[in-house]
Amino acid sequence: MQIDFGKTAGDYAKHRVGFPEAFFQRIFADGLAQAGQPALDLGTGTGTVARGLALRGCMVTGLDPSAALLAQAAELDRAAGVQVLQVQSTVEAAEFPSGSFDLITAGQCWHWFDRPRAAALALRWLRPGGRLVIAHFDWLPLAGNMVEDTERLIRAHNPAWSMSDGTGLYPAWLKDVREAGFDDLRTFSFDLGVPYTHEDWRGRIRASAGVGASLDPAAVARFDTELADVLARRHPDPMQVPHRVWVLSAVSPG
Repeated sequence: MQIDFGKTAGDYAKHRVGFPEAFFQRIFADGLAQAGQPALDLGTGTGTVARGLALRGCMVTGLDPSAALLAQAAELDRAAGVQVLQVQSTVEAAEFPSGSFDLITAGQCWHWFDRPRAAALALRWLRPGGRLVIAHFDWLPLAGNMVEDTERLIRAHNPAWSMSDGTGLYPAWLKDVREAGFDDLRTFSFDLGVPYTHEDWRGRIRASAGVGASLDPAAVARFDTELADVLARRHPDPMQVPHRVWVLSAVSPG
């Protein structure tokens, strides 16, 4: 399945809400991030993690291969009154001097990378004692809920999509960072509901890998029409969509 989130940059910027305030409160309260740190946000997309760090005083570089997503990020950054240095590149092809950053984040994107190489590069780019924070903010398919119905519909329209039935937990990522040489691994998770209107949920799903980032426009339109019908019949508007935040942090030794 060929994925290009740039194809859905408009929906991505408008409807993907990004990590919640509680995520940022927690990582700063726990000392995983601190104001004044030079930080690199991998797979930054429309910049929700980078912008959250910049709003709290970090000096942030956002890295992403999609020019369309970075353009959306720049507009959102200007509206928020922050500056993020943008670098267009894949993680694997990026070049930064060793020890450039105190913090490297990867929000909702670690699975798209060559994970062993990404972990090794993060270790190189962090100063000794710097921290890698890998985070996910995933919807939760539960029996009979709107997520289960939505995932069933995505599979019907895109049989190549294989990311359904997730738990929002990623134990394999611990092996990635441990084998790269990181120390002091820690994880935490918490659940919360995210309010969505039918319109916004449809936009959020159009901006997902299994729909707008991989299907042609006509197929996306057919999917969207069917999703609108399912939501209207089964799920009152607005909805509370269950999500899980999961965080892995690890420290560069030295």
